[in-house]
Amino acid sequence: MKVLVTGGLGFIGSHTVVELQNEGFEVVIIDDLSNSSVDVLEGITAITGKEPVFEQIDLREKASVQEFFKKYADVSGVIHFAASKAVGESVENPLLYYENNLGTLVYLLQELQKKDKAHFIFSSSCTVYGQAEKMPITEDAPIQQAMSPYGNTKQIGEEIITDTAKVTNINAILLRYFNPVGSHESAEIGELPKGTPQNLVPFITQTAIGLREQLSVFGDDYPTADGTCIRDYIHVVDLAKAHVKALKRLIDNKNESNVETFNLGTGKGNSVLEVINTFEKVSGEKLNYKIAPRREGDITEAYADTTKANDVLGWKAELTIEDALASAWKWEKKVRGKE
Repeated sequence: MKVLVTGGLGFIGSHTVVELQNEGFEVVIIDDLSNSSVDVLEGITAITGKEPVFEQIDLREKASVQEFFKKYADVSGVIHFAASKAVGESVENPLLYYENNLGTLVYLLQELQKKDKAHFIFSSSCTVYGQAEKMPITEDAPIQQAMSPYGNTKQIGEEIITDTAKVTNINAILLRYFNPVGSHESAEIGELPKGTPQNLVPFITQTAIGLREQLSVFGDDYPTADGTCIRDYIHVVDLAKAHVKALKRLIDNKNESNVETFNLGTGKGNSVLEVINTFEKVSGEKLNYKIAPRREGDITEAYADTTKANDVLGWKAELTIEDALASAWKWEKKVRGKE
């Protein structure tokens, strides 16, 4: 079966392409290379022995999306990653985020609704829960008012898909990720943020390798055991495998409704200081970090209740935070030529 992966050269997208190809799917990637590199194709090919088809397209161009689906008329499954994802940037430039994250989604769904049957997997986020009142977070936790335009695009995106699925033959699964980290064990692909990293783990590895002078820990006065924020860090390879499970669920008609939602995490929270200490242990490196003031918009804690993903989707995170940090460090060293 031919599957379109948008944003397929990005961090999570590229790892998902690997898992799809390993399961025998034929993959076509769309990416505009705004936050990725065409070199990632080589890494995917090195791991799987097969180069996916790649189309450099900006999904904001409606005519290009229409042309793509004419050219690849046999694509009936889409895994949609392509989106802008920096919270701070979204506050400064909301219209970019609304255009890039919502306009593109509409154009994809408009093409899919023309098909007899279509399967759609949406890359959503635990940001839709805001600061949840209860831990761990279940899929039934109330959706809170978004803290940023980025978070709002994920909420609205879910609503657009839900409204569309009611009146078309599109079946969809919304996957709400917690905090993806790590790299493929081969170190052929990994997380390579352009500019200053927005996420903790690449900032840790870039500090350890000497690219960054110091790591800032934003706040040590939160109501947690060590005062730092708690997140559910999930290995990107586990996350990628969940997308394959979700797609197969739709293909096999196992979905119980035309839109289903699953939380993807490990079910366990780690504090920022725990992640730093674990990195130091697995890498043998000492990290230069300082405690800085809290960062606006950061919530105290978020970790997933994974019962539904485990029991209904038949997926479970298997890799540990140690595995994730060791693989992220291996990737960083390879990228910087210090293997």
